[in-house]
Amino acid sequence: MADAPAVLRVEKVVKEFGDHVITRVLHGIDLELRAGELAALIGPSGSGKSTLLNLIGLLDRPTSGRVIIDGHDTTGLDDTALTGFRGRTLGFIFQFHHLLPAFTATENVMMPAYAGRGFPTKAMRARARELLGEVGLGDRVDAPVTDLSGGQQQRVAVARALAHDPSLVLADEPTGNLDTESANEVFELMRRFNRERGTTFLVVTHDPRISARCDHVLEIVDGRLTEQADANDAGAKG
Repeated sequence: MADAPAVLRVEKVVKEFGDHVITRVLHGIDLELRAGELAALIGPSGSGKSTLLNLIGLLDRPTSGRVIIDGHDTTGLDDTALTGFRGRTLGFIFQFHHLLPAFTATENVMMPAYAGRGFPTKAMRARARELLGEVGLGDRVDAPVTDLSGGQQQRVAVARALAHDPSLVLADEPTGNLDTESANEVFELMRRFNRERGTTFLVVTHDPRISARCDHVLEIVDGRLTEQADANDAGAKG
């Protein structure tokens, strides 16, 4: 993996908020993720994790510094180009799955591809059903998502994030709203896709049991990346 290409490089990223009173939230962040890694991002509340994830996810822009994804410097992209690049390159899994309640499991998984194309195709539907089978929901492909349990809904969210074969999946507390068994199942799904398909994951988590099972751990404190810890060390911190 050390020889794998960099999927993500964050270079000297600073983020400030405010017009008259300036608050600096991120102080020159540098980090790199290589293809096939599954990394955890940890840190106390208010440390800057969400701000950093928003910048990596191209949902916000840094005050200074660069976010480079798949070798593409996103700094100079306008909003339209940024939206298109994000849709092609990144997948997202959230703590609260943000599924569309009026649609079935298959239709929810199709949404990223549908949004990019503007209309559904048979190939999109087939791909969605294939992924639902891979996350253990092959018998619920036509079920309204409101009929699924919390763990099943998060499985749909994992499938949705992978529907367009993203280079990088950003998972923001993906197990934080689940019981222990469901959380373990969702993490194992991410790990399986990571190992079998080489998908790169960055997982924000407060759960030391999750971070201990990642390849390595990035720790952010007061807007500074203070450590790139071995995962087992991070888990031992509790």
